[in-house]
Amino acid sequence: MIRILDRENTILNRFIAQMRDVTVQGDSMRFRRNLERVGEVMAYEISKTLHYSRRIVETPLGEAEVALPDDQIVIATILRAGIPFHQGFLNYFDDAQNAFVSAYRKYSKDGTFNIKVEYISTCELSGKTLLIVDPMLATGTSLDLTHKALIEKAGRPRKTIIAAVIASEEGLDYAQKHFSQDTDIWCGTVDAELTVKSYIVPGLGDAGDLAYGDKM
Repeated sequence: MIRILDRENTILNRFIAQMRDVTVQGDSMRFRRNLERVGEVMAYEISKTLHYSRRIVETPLGEAEVALPDDQIVIATILRAGIPFHQGFLNYFDDAQNAFVSAYRKYSKDGTFNIKVEYISTCELSGKTLLIVDPMLATGTSLDLTHKALIEKAGRPRKTIIAAVIASEEGLDYAQKHFSQDTDIWCGTVDAELTVKSYIVPGLGDAGDLAYGDKM
């Protein structure tokens, strides 16, 4: 399943518009908060697709029957741009376990690059719902390598959900071809192009730099 949220009327569009806007991007705190708010909205929407069971809750005056989610959720993100986005999901899935992956683009002199995965911190994944959250789905390569590295280290989840603020059409196609059919993909919006350095156009620039400052 692929769900692209800006094809509906949603307040999410305002947060994405502010993240794209060069006149707003200079405020890194606001950029981080908007990433977090997008994560919160997407978590709410994704929560509607989980499995639920009716349970009894004791109140001071009696008992109430409530439908509560059954899924054991693990939220995984790629450092560093994904941290505020991750926090937005954790604000709603507050009992989730968490995983963090250090991955980066290593460029060659000709401008091409390979994805390097250096470090993984994760719990056991077998039988759980893995939610991989990454602000930008550009080529899809880092997402694929991250998913494979997590499975190799911690087992195969029952279900995988991918969430991105902005995806490219190329990245979305790549994800559809390289992830199994039990994977759901959620995007805030989808852009048509990638630059020669695989940045999304119009995109928003480098999410990590906008959130935390320029890197060497």
